[in-house]
Amino acid sequence: MTPSRTDTSPEPAAPRRRGRRPGGGDTRSALLAAAREAFVELGYDGATVRGIAERAGVDAAMVNHWFGSKEQLFIAAMQLPLDPTLILDQVLPGDPERLGERIITMFLTVWDATGGGQLAALVQSVSSHQEAAKMLREFIMNVLIKRLIEAIAPDRVAMRANLIGSQLIGLGMARYVVKLEPMASADHATLVRALAPTIQRYATGDLG
Repeated sequence: MTPSRTDTSPEPAAPRRRGRRPGGGDTRSALLAAAREAFVELGYDGATVRGIAERAGVDAAMVNHWFGSKEQLFIAAMQLPLDPTLILDQVLPGDPERLGERIITMFLTVWDATGGGQLAALVQSVSSHQEAAKMLREFIMNVLIKRLIEAIAPDRVAMRANLIGSQLIGLGMARYVVKLEPMASADHATLVRALAPTIQRYATGDLG
């Protein structure tokens, strides 16, 4: 008869593998998959580099090795053809009262360069995929729009970022997904004249 085990303490856990996985591509793919899960579950601010690395089963240093930062990992996870840091550097300098013009101009320039590209696909998938919707919301609120206006918004930064985001998503849907005419073929100057005043009011004006 086998003696019963009296020691009820848990068995020691196997040490987690550290460092790069055997295949570089496997490590990058694992990090991207883990990042999408973490950003959807926890949001951009709640997800951490260490937590994402643990989900992927690699050392946290691999995030910097492959992506450089949490923000760049987020961009890669969303498959965005743009770098928010570059956009901020180009849009923020200048007259705060013309920020709306610069936001719309940059938005159209980036999207038209790829015919809508991955951003249009993301906008199109929002209506049927909760994961895509949450990722897009995090991008608008915490990675791009909020950072564009938080230095100049007189109050209610979150609300203002939401309002601007709604305009940009609506423009993206109409111009690149539904291809609503004449908006789909309108030149940049026409759309900037029409939309910039609304964006500007959302950023710095009286919301009532």
